[in-house]
Amino acid sequence: MVFSSLSFLFFFLPLLMVVYYLFKNRTYRNVILMIFSLIFYAWGEPVWIVLMLISAVSDFSIGLWIDKHRESPYKRWGLILSLVINLSLLGFFKYGGLFVDTANALLSLDIPFKAFGLPIGISFYTFQTLSYTIDVYKDEAKVQRHFLDFLLFVSLFHQLVAGPIVRYKDIAAEIEGRQETTDDIYLGINRLIRGLFKKVILANIVGQIGTPILETLPSELSVLGAWIGSFCFALQIYFDFSGYSDMAIGLGWMFGFHYKENFNFPYMSNSIKDFWRRWHISLGSFFRDYVYIPLGGNRKRFIVNMIIVWFLTGLWHGASWNFVWWGLFNGALILIESKILGRLFDKLPELIKHLYFLIAVLVGWMIFYFEDGGTGLAYIQVMFGKAVSWADPSTITLLKSNLYFFILAIICVTPLPLKVLRKIERTPFQIVVNVSLFLFSILHLIGQSYNPFLYFRF
Repeated sequence: MVFSSLSFLFFFLPLLMVVYYLFKNRTYRNVILMIFSLIFYAWGEPVWIVLMLISAVSDFSIGLWIDKHRESPYKRWGLILSLVINLSLLGFFKYGGLFVDTANALLSLDIPFKAFGLPIGISFYTFQTLSYTIDVYKDEAKVQRHFLDFLLFVSLFHQLVAGPIVRYKDIAAEIEGRQETTDDIYLGINRLIRGLFKKVILANIVGQIGTPILETLPSELSVLGAWIGSFCFALQIYFDFSGYSDMAIGLGWMFGFHYKENFNFPYMSNSIKDFWRRWHISLGSFFRDYVYIPLGGNRKRFIVNMIIVWFLTGLWHGASWNFVWWGLFNGALILIESKILGRLFDKLPELIKHLYFLIAVLVGWMIFYFEDGGTGLAYIQVMFGKAVSWADPSTITLLKSNLYFFILAIICVTPLPLKVLRKIERTPFQIVVNVSLFLFSILHLIGQSYNPFLYFRF
């Protein structure tokens, strides 16, 4: 089930709200929310709920073990076991095919491997349960002694399948003693509608415009066409993922949970380093706190640490080597910006830095998009002039016919719309805007079949 579906918006969510708020007892509300979350996850492929339960049971038990042996050397074995179990499950189900295919190709082997499919959200809930055991081990989070409360943390449907990555210590107090307020419900509905509009209108429409271009052979594209295709994908993945995060945060508010922000207008950045402070913030902070800093950060083996972190950041996104190259591409640019150019880069005019950033991020998204490295490289070469023409009539027509939509999309990646919405907050104008955005989104949902969530595959 996805948030941008009629079944969720008109059946699942209203039913949950009614049943949830029928009870005032916190325990009952937690159980109701947990049951509905499990139903939400099991809606499409119920078999994968077993895998999530294995992660929950194992890390709950390991947390108790670590707490029991807090003053003993045995504590370390609990953390090691958690890492082995979680990373083994993630490695087998998400990366098993990639590792076997790579070994077969490099070593001329013929190892058979049966792919079981990718469990939805496995990257997200694996990192969440891992953060729990690590934080308990480091004494940065109190151990949870009630399994149902821990299962609620793991299974919360708001952020279960596509983030943001929520750490246990950030919502532990709200699991046991949150206070739902009408103000939070009001703000949550506003955020849900905003995210729905981003996803259904902006992401889906720009995806429909850009996908035919990206599926065209690079040899048949013009330079302008290639840049428009990359531009469309950059907008699609932003509106798709940030829209989902908006809906997740809004739904959390509606049930008393306050998740941290996951995006901060990333396309307003002036460098790739700044971009990664604004894009998928929960993932960046996870790798910073649990990988980069423990490895030594910038104090020792800085370059090695950067390679490891950006290798893992890329690999986290999917079982294909193009994601790794994309991660390393970002890491290399950050290294160049901060350590090689340093102050020289900082002294560049803001306009020049922003133009550099836009070119870099659009090239990076093409490495990300094309699983076949040869096709991706050929596409990037077209972007920089290796093409049949600089522009062609069909591309110019496409640009003209969608010009107003592109202008709207560009405005929506800036803080301007949010500033306007805050100006009219708690006024009749906001109700009119919300109703209009919701109805427009619903009408578009009814009339279309194109409604993918890009980050579901990660």
